[in-house]
Amino acid sequence: MDKIGVGVIGVGAMGYNHARIYSKLDETDFIGVSDLNDLALSKTSKKYNISGYKNYEDLLSHDELQIVSVCVPTTHHYKVTMKAIEYGKDILVEKPISFTLEEAKEMIRFAKEKGVKLSIGHVERFNPVVKKAKELIENDVIGDIVSSFAKRVGPFPPQIKDVGVATDLAIHDLDVMAYLFDEKAKQIYATMGSILEKCVYEDHAEIMTTFETGITGILEVNWLTPYKRRELEVTGTEGIISMDYINQTIDVYGKFAHDVTINQEEPLKEEIKSFLNAARTDTEPIITGEDGLNALKMILAANKSSREHIPINISDIK
Repeated sequence: MDKIGVGVIGVGAMGYNHARIYSKLDETDFIGVSDLNDLALSKTSKKYNISGYKNYEDLLSHDELQIVSVCVPTTHHYKVTMKAIEYGKDILVEKPISFTLEEAKEMIRFAKEKGVKLSIGHVERFNPVVKKAKELIENDVIGDIVSSFAKRVGPFPPQIKDVGVATDLAIHDLDVMAYLFDEKAKQIYATMGSILEKCVYEDHAEIMTTFETGITGILEVNWLTPYKRRELEVTGTEGIISMDYINQTIDVYGKFAHDVTINQEEPLKEEIKSFLNAARTDTEPIITGEDGLNALKMILAANKSSREHIPINISDIK
């Protein structure tokens, strides 16, 4: 089996993890990394004995590079991804797909025009508890879905400077809810605020989402809590599914006892392996650019709702 040439642009906290995983996979030929930060670039290139480039076009121009992970700050997703598409590389770009809807649409259009694969790093979809919850819901274990509640809280991450907690954290659970229910959001109401002086954008948000068939999703996110918690509960007409993303445990409460076994996996590793497989087999990635666009619409609607203090219809986000 021929190895796939891979690279990473942006080796901060998330990009470094992409590099770590690529370095361990037998099916990859790790070509190199790129970053403007000398320390991050040196650390990663030396750790994995690969080439490091200050100019990301020097990496993109490498003939053997087939796939690139784009892990730069959100405000630079568009510029870097468009250049990678121009070079004909398949791209896994970290969430959110981009900073604006216009940028996201152009990225999707250009990728299709050039015939390259574009996938968005909504990594929680690859968490084994989400996979299991999807299976349980499809098997009608808890009946018809009524509502869901997610809690994603923790301390402030100083490396994140270009977005607020809604864009950084809430987008995960909004995407997971849409995936589990197999529905798009219809309307969103949100309240947000900023307490921490070191945080430029909002550091806490409460978001209520109404999906197409009336399912309600409620989400609490913040950077104010001294401990990290990542939980999601789904209520149906005949039971409840309760998930812990971090510990990768799941409990099911209903009319009958359910013994649920979870095979623990690293979600990012599974995400990367899935994208590598899509590139190798020339199939559509599990998470497409359109999925990233839908998630971005939800966040933009939540931000608008918080500013205007009214519910926002997703159809009005264009």
